[in-house]
Amino acid sequence: MSSPTAVALTGFIAWALLLLIWMEALRSWLVLRKRVPANGFQPDNGNLSPFMQRIARAHANCIEGLPIFGGLMLVALATGRGAVTDPLAHALLAARIVQSGIHLASLSEFAVTLRFSAFAVQMGIAAWWCLQLLATP
Repeated sequence: MSSPTAVALTGFIAWALLLLIWMEALRSWLVLRKRVPANGFQPDNGNLSPFMQRIARAHANCIEGLPIFGGLMLVALATGRGAVTDPLAHALLAARIVQSGIHLASLSEFAVTLRFSAFAVQMGIAAWWCLQLLATP
């Protein structure tokens, strides 16, 4: 897989999967330790620790962004226009991982500002890609 776009798309999916595995491992540990019944989880982990709530939200952010960011990468790959997305593909993935990492680390005002900045980078890249994919045959 030599295309930066294919690597970034796979990395995006892998990151969402890693967050899901991490969350489910923590949930399983809570069930095995009899701290939470197997049917005692809310989708947002709202009845659990602040960290568990943040990991659920970080995972949800990835899933919410996948149709937009992943979709644009998939369009580029499927139409043979990876040249549009390749130059910024790794930057988009890095911004997604930074956004999630900050989300997991803190909810301070400064952290939220940094997290939004990482998201803004992704939105800017996606908007650029969208324009370029629509403008080029």
